[in-house]
Amino acid sequence: MNEEAVQLLQEIYGYPEFRVGQQDVIDKVIARQDTLAIMPTGGGKSICYQIPALLFNGLTIVVSPLISLMKDQVDALLELGIPATYINSTLSNGEMHQRLKNASNGEYKLLYVAPERFQTEEIFYLMQSVEVPFIAIDEAHCISQWGHDFRPSYLSLCETLQSIHPRPTILALTATATPVVSDDILRLLGIAPDNRVKTGFSRENLAFQVVKGQDRNRFLLEYLKVNRTQSGIVYASTRKEVERIYELLLTKGIQAGKYHGGMKESERNDAQEKFLYDKVTVMVATNAFGMGIDKSNVRFVIHYQIPKNIEAYYQEAGRAGRDGLDSDAILLFSPQDMQIQQFFIDQSEMEESLKKYEYKKLREMAQYGSTQMCLQRFIVRYFGEDCEDCERCSNCLDDRDEVDITLEAQKVLSCVKRMGETFGKAMIMKVLTGSKDQKMKQWDFEELSTYGLMKGMPQKEVTQLIDYLTAEKYLAPTDGQFPILKITNTGVSVLKGELKVSRKQAQVAEKVAVDDALFDELRGIRSLLASEHKVPPYIIFSDESLREMCQKLPQTDTELLTVKGVGENKLEKYGAYFLDALKKAEAVKG
Repeated sequence: MNEEAVQLLQEIYGYPEFRVGQQDVIDKVIARQDTLAIMPTGGGKSICYQIPALLFNGLTIVVSPLISLMKDQVDALLELGIPATYINSTLSNGEMHQRLKNASNGEYKLLYVAPERFQTEEIFYLMQSVEVPFIAIDEAHCISQWGHDFRPSYLSLCETLQSIHPRPTILALTATATPVVSDDILRLLGIAPDNRVKTGFSRENLAFQVVKGQDRNRFLLEYLKVNRTQSGIVYASTRKEVERIYELLLTKGIQAGKYHGGMKESERNDAQEKFLYDKVTVMVATNAFGMGIDKSNVRFVIHYQIPKNIEAYYQEAGRAGRDGLDSDAILLFSPQDMQIQQFFIDQSEMEESLKKYEYKKLREMAQYGSTQMCLQRFIVRYFGEDCEDCERCSNCLDDRDEVDITLEAQKVLSCVKRMGETFGKAMIMKVLTGSKDQKMKQWDFEELSTYGLMKGMPQKEVTQLIDYLTAEKYLAPTDGQFPILKITNTGVSVLKGELKVSRKQAQVAEKVAVDDALFDELRGIRSLLASEHKVPPYIIFSDESLREMCQKLPQTDTELLTVKGVGENKLEKYGAYFLDALKKAEAVKG
């Protein structure tokens, strides 16, 4: 263990020890080994490159695709007393050249740049004039065409890195990489497989929830009413839907902002700033929002519609609870929403093989909405690992009785078999419900023994049953836009009577976190200081730090330093304001 690294962690960041994986990554980087770090959102990836940057001589370059995150990270570093800056398209030529000049004069420890900017002459000349021992590549899944957010600029970044001599140490970081994607990153960046550090994908503080079969507007409004003091994001799939939900919330008196690609940049920046500074509590947005939002006190993320795949969902849901406090990740699931995402895939200019891959990933996302296994475990398994049941998601906490549906399952599986395992769920549902569709005659389906076997059951329920059997792996869909359902080995065991199938028979909005008077008072102090110093409140102190202050009630500078997130620099700047309130609270208590 590097003692200097631990000392920096304690003195600058105010944390007593490293989180899982951080020490391992930092040790590899300090030993000049190229490394890939796969850590969940909120797992502390930035410390993995910031501390080596402080230990190395010269300038560390951080490649990030996210303009908003660059500014946030630099603001946070400056608050900690670490000299850093960024170069991106928001700067004038004069500002950019001044920052490059300062960088070549050794005035910064970290420089944030976009991948496109990294490949320009300015950066090439900068690297000739100043020592650059280390380059960190954030959002590294963007390198792989199999990743959920592939960017060509990242691919050409790999080629540029290969041509740099001597080559700096490389650290690639991502929160969402399947085994296929992480192998691709290793290959493209030339990182040894032994230097892949994974800390597991589970997020203990997130309560995952799937809500279906309910009026979504009513659930959303009820949830926001119960959690009216909390900060959260509501994601919708289209700009039109963002506008509709935003207007709905305003009419109900909910402080909301909106964010989508159809808005002017100035409007988007204004909305983002209001959310960061807690001027609005709820942001309604497309997935254009949030990449690089480092706001730590987001208490809930609600997906009004299904996202395109599990990587995107986990990254977006993971914006809740970055400070480690209990938070909600809720999917309002309706199978017909898949059509929106299918349309996006259809309209894209991807090659057919990639489209096929995207359809497959979308179906796995839909299976998440239909499964009854632990939701956290479902996600972790998707990323090629396993974990214990989380005991906090809506499936783990579902105390409804299990009902034996073996007979219904056998009817469905038998129908799939009789149809030669060459049709999709829509046709299977029509045969089972005895549909009069002309295709029934055309294919002689009316002659099948399974035709009309579930005639008394609504078509929607039969479709949901087929989705459930697919999610639980009794049926497996083929790849492509129009998947065919085939019976798995587990499904064969059910048909043979060797295995039973069971299924559980409206969720209520609950409060995600409890506020108290002292916590509210400390948040008020934080807001005032944030306005004065022109930084978002969470950069002063996270909710986690404020909660710990409420629990410990520190009365001196030394005691305040024992609170997570309170380092020497922040103690000097802000300590007195918070100690004043904490001393009064202790006096009242005493």
